[in-house]
Amino acid sequence: ELVVQFQVLNQSCQCLAWKPRSLGVWPCPVESQHVVAGYSDGTVRVFSVSRTEMELKMHPHAAALTAITYATDGEMILSGDKNGIVAVSSPRTGMTIHVLADHKGSPITVLQCTRKQYHDFGVEGGELWLATSSDRRVSVWASDWLQDKCELLDWLSFPAPAGPEGLDSLPPSLAAFCPWEYGVLVYVGFGMHKEALFYSLRKKQVLRKISLPAFATSLSLSPAAPFLAIGFGDRLLRLQPCPAGEPQDYAGHDDIVHLCRFAPSGRRLLTASHSAVLVWEFTG
Repeated sequence: ELVVQFQVLNQSCQCLAWKPRSLGVWPCPVESQHVVAGYSDGTVRVFSVSRTEMELKMHPHAAALTAITYATDGEMILSGDKNGIVAVSSPRTGMTIHVLADHKGSPITVLQCTRKQYHDFGVEGGELWLATSSDRRVSVWASDWLQDKCELLDWLSFPAPAGPEGLDSLPPSLAAFCPWEYGVLVYVGFGMHKEALFYSLRKKQVLRKISLPAFATSLSLSPAAPFLAIGFGDRLLRLQPCPAGEPQDYAGHDDIVHLCRFAPSGRRLLTASHSAVLVWEFTG
């Protein structure tokens, strides 16, 4: 059932994110449900679901947006564009407070925030966030937005063979913080081998690798159990238990599995291909 629909004429929506619910509040009150969306003209729009209206329009980018997310407390919006620029904007004031050009020259593929689990990284801040660009680089930052602090914690660059043949377009570079293993992030992308890498921010090294049947096209980590959901270009979805275990492969898509997304409960998984959206339910 279609509940609500927002339309922006003559612009394509490139990315979107739900505003995170307030801590200790569940279910999320309808009046606080917001969606932020990034568009091809470089604008960011915030929509109220309950009031079915656009509440805010910002223009922090000169190029099409490719990734967007809220900070963990919902007080800031992080957006990235196809030129590799990352902007941090306030949905309260509509002002852009930070512009980061560290990934300049390569489209941003992922932005993700997480509450900082450690105080032993040697930097101040209540939040960690990462940016991934299509040139196989990942930057990790520690931030305290109220104190106007944003400090680079780590910079990862993954090698790949030069001039690949037979690939019309390279698989995306994707990274995510690991919900069940604090201080670790998972990375997949075009490289020397088809694999998922687990990198420790504390040890500054790759802890382990999981071999994959092909280069991944989408990635999601379950917040409830140690499982990876990985999509591939040959219409395959893989559920991979971690750190080890027998993977389970599922068919049923009509094209590249370009999106995997676990529900916050971890009980359901949403996947998307060219013309189909599938919802999977986990039992047991």
